[in-house]
Amino acid sequence: MNKEKSGLGKPGILFCLAVCLAVSLTACSGHLQETGADLAEEEETQNSLEEGTYTFRDVEENEYEAPLLSGVPKCTYDFSKLKTDEETGYKSFHDKENGVTARFGIDVSEFQGEAIDWKQVKDSGVEFVIIRLGYRAYGDTGELVMDAMYEQNIKGALDAGLDVGVYFFSQAVSAAEAVEEAEFVLKHLKPYEITGPVVYDTEEIKWDAARTDKNTDKDFTNFCKVFCDTVEQKGYDTMIYSNMKWMAFTLDMEELTEYDFWYADYHDIPQCPYDYEMWQYSETGAVPGINANVDLNLWFQKENEQQEE
Repeated sequence: MNKEKSGLGKPGILFCLAVCLAVSLTACSGHLQETGADLAEEEETQNSLEEGTYTFRDVEENEYEAPLLSGVPKCTYDFSKLKTDEETGYKSFHDKENGVTARFGIDVSEFQGEAIDWKQVKDSGVEFVIIRLGYRAYGDTGELVMDAMYEQNIKGALDAGLDVGVYFFSQAVSAAEAVEEAEFVLKHLKPYEITGPVVYDTEEIKWDAARTDKNTDKDFTNFCKVFCDTVEQKGYDTMIYSNMKWMAFTLDMEELTEYDFWYADYHDIPQCPYDYEMWQYSETGAVPGINANVDLNLWFQKENEQQEE
């Protein structure tokens, strides 16, 4: 995704979206893949998982260790089935044996510009898009703002035949504000028929002061639930956007097992030991029809879930 002071915007602006995670280990328990890493390190990782902890690295190569929560569903994707196109950098995933495939998609905001050619985007192989609907500014005012390109983007993507979801960058400091954000989203979604999720994006503002700095871990967890529950009451699917550090040390994952996650990790193999529905794997993708870097995503589709739908 993109980073900026009032939501998600370009790199170099004050807001850092996800704490980028440097892959040094393959994290899905039971599906460690050989990627050329030292075998001793891989064995150490597996032993750590078995002992009830896991390790991961941030963008600065700092290593963290966190408890592996027994009550949280584990990631079961077999990343030996993951392929990367050498020319485009696009990833694909097809695990016929376990009935799991992945759809290829992007996410956009006003920072991808005004001239997106949505037909060209779809013709390039993109199957879905998650569009920033808006954000709450992280300064003192905390005003709710619609993304400047939201209307144009959602109309263009829907007209092109893409599956569309939306996301909202939160800076809620109370449950009432989380409800307010959800209602803001619902109001601006009402004219459109979307098939993708409504995503709640709550993150650390790493290099600046933010109105959420005094929020507790319990607050951040509760606001996820309040936002998602409010939106789901109106019939929409929801997801929570997060990275490994946020999941390990801020959100109470055992309180959020009923919710789907959109996980950000910009490295070859994701480090998250927990289950997630969508993986944002790059913030520097290039897609025909968009004259700017764009985030690339895989949306995992489990055969048994599709049959139930």
